[in-house]
Amino acid sequence: MTYHKPVMLDECIEGLKIKPDGIYIDVTFGGGGHAKEILNKLTTGTLYGFDQDEDAKVNANELACDNLVFIQANFRDMKSHLKMHGVQEVDGILADLGVSSHQFDVPERGFSTRFDAELDMRMDQEGTLTARKILNEYSERDLHRLFGVYGEVRNAKTLAAAIVSERVSGELKTVKDLKTILNRYAKRGKENKYYAQVFQALRIEANDEMKALEDFLLQSVMVLKKGGRLVVMSYHSLEDRMVKNFMNMGKAKGEVEKDFYGNIIRPLEVETRKPMVATANEIEINNRARSAKLRIAVKK
Repeated sequence: MTYHKPVMLDECIEGLKIKPDGIYIDVTFGGGGHAKEILNKLTTGTLYGFDQDEDAKVNANELACDNLVFIQANFRDMKSHLKMHGVQEVDGILADLGVSSHQFDVPERGFSTRFDAELDMRMDQEGTLTARKILNEYSERDLHRLFGVYGEVRNAKTLAAAIVSERVSGELKTVKDLKTILNRYAKRGKENKYYAQVFQALRIEANDEMKALEDFLLQSVMVLKKGGRLVVMSYHSLEDRMVKNFMNMGKAKGEVEKDFYGNIIRPLEVETRKPMVATANEIEINNRARSAKLRIAVKK
């Protein structure tokens, strides 16, 4: 199984400022790239790795490390799973958001536009909502919303209407079925970008990614110790905006909450006023790093 090379690995590890006896969480375990570096810096400390993908569990088992506890679950359930393991507070949390290269490279998962496969896109194979179900059962209005908001597709309304019209004559089942429709509305020479926007929207919806991220961010403050560190790397503007809002204001949507005296409640101190980005050299070696934005904050 091939997983992506960890993006900004050194910056992520430095951001955590790991204590050898500390307790840390990697909520997006994947291939274990970041986890291995964290474990290398621990002596008596513990790393809790979260991932809902069965393949990530295999990777964790292969590490066979006494300092690692793998939890096969969505990071939106982080707090309850930690409680079951007797963990109340942690020293640091790392989240590397987005889909792993491995998931893109497995045709039957339906994440990639490169292969013809059933329109699946579930990160959790036990989940019931697939891209196929979304395309064939959502109303035109809901399709318009998700393409416009989650994919930032320029002609979202037109595309939604076309999909609803097309499915009258037969269910949309495969990547090829969808791409046949998309080709009619993609700007010439920009087809791949258009595919990516639509597929991103479907993936986010199928996995409830934005609500899951909001749930995780809220829980991160609850489980971090005072002085505990939150390190989050995102790959598209919707995620980054939510992370930025939360780190600055304590609310994922940027709402302002004040105490009795009118002071804005900010549970975190932001270390990265502007997001860190990969170097030109790293981008040349690892194309995935091109869109990455890294933000770091410390619990007050």
